[in-house]
Amino acid sequence: MQSKKVKIFKVIVLIAFIAIMAALTIWLVPIFKNLSTEAGRMNFENEIESLGTKGIFAIIGLMVIQIFLPILPGEPVEILAGMSYGPIGGLLIIFLGAFISSFIIFFAVRKYGKSFIYSFASKEKIEKLENSKLFSQKGKIEMILFILFFIPGTPKDLFVYIAGLLPIKPARFLFISTFARFPSIISSTIAGSNLVAGNFHIIAITYLITFLIAAIIIFAFRKQEKEIIKD
Repeated sequence: MQSKKVKIFKVIVLIAFIAIMAALTIWLVPIFKNLSTEAGRMNFENEIESLGTKGIFAIIGLMVIQIFLPILPGEPVEILAGMSYGPIGGLLIIFLGAFISSFIIFFAVRKYGKSFIYSFASKEKIEKLENSKLFSQKGKIEMILFILFFIPGTPKDLFVYIAGLLPIKPARFLFISTFARFPSIISSTIAGSNLVAGNFHIIAITYLITFLIAAIIIFAFRKQEKEIIKD
């Protein structure tokens, strides 16, 4: 019965994703064609304003669905949020979407167990993460999760599923899974905002800085990882 409920839920998520993406594609493709011109960028801004709160809910919905289906990349949704509502507004919208999806997934995993996880994520990847040396360090789970969510480019959405199996308090996990995403989200929303403004050099600088920060954090994390495994 639980397995059947999970499968039904997955079908609903897939249908919702297809419906939203189809609607956005039909609406955005002709607008995107003209983003290289000043008139086209102004038209995009006017279109977003005309949507009102519907646009916000659409992006939140996309973010929720994207985290549920970790095979989908999250960056396009984050860039779209930045294009539509600026770097800070887009950041807050993505934060909300991340919180909602993390909340649902965490408690669904706690209730339904691995049967829920395997309906949305690869069994091999989940088992590999679950059995890794890092996640065997029970006393340092929160620190490890924070670092992994903080580093741009890591498979954060898979960690959301894994967290439901780990000895971590819900409130602490939801804080980490929402706000530790800051570096990767803010770089994408800044890029999206400047895409609409036509500031392509700022986009390049933003991603260069993000890449350098990620490289530094990864280097530091690898050193810390060795210490964790030794302890």
